Amino acid sequence: MKFHYVYILQSESNSGRFYIGYTDDLQSRLKSHNRKKCKHTSKYIPWKIKTAVAFTDEEKAMDFEKYLKTASGRAFTMKRL
Repeated sequence: MKFHYVYILQSESNSGRFYIGYTDDLQSRLKSHNRKKCKHTSKYIPWKIKTAVAFTDEEKAMDFEKYLKTASGRAFTMKRL
């Protein structure tokens, strides 16, 4: 069974910085962020995984990632995760 992950990273150098993303390979994606392969996260390395949610349905994972990036989703994240 293949999983699709929606993840929230937290910067270890600036604990107030978070990044929300989607991937099929969580550990590889974290390494990519920490190797400055993503311009959006390169300034705040190193990163750690704060939360990850696994989905078996890719569309639902992508919809959840999109939701977390909205104002309502950010409020949900800060309150519950």
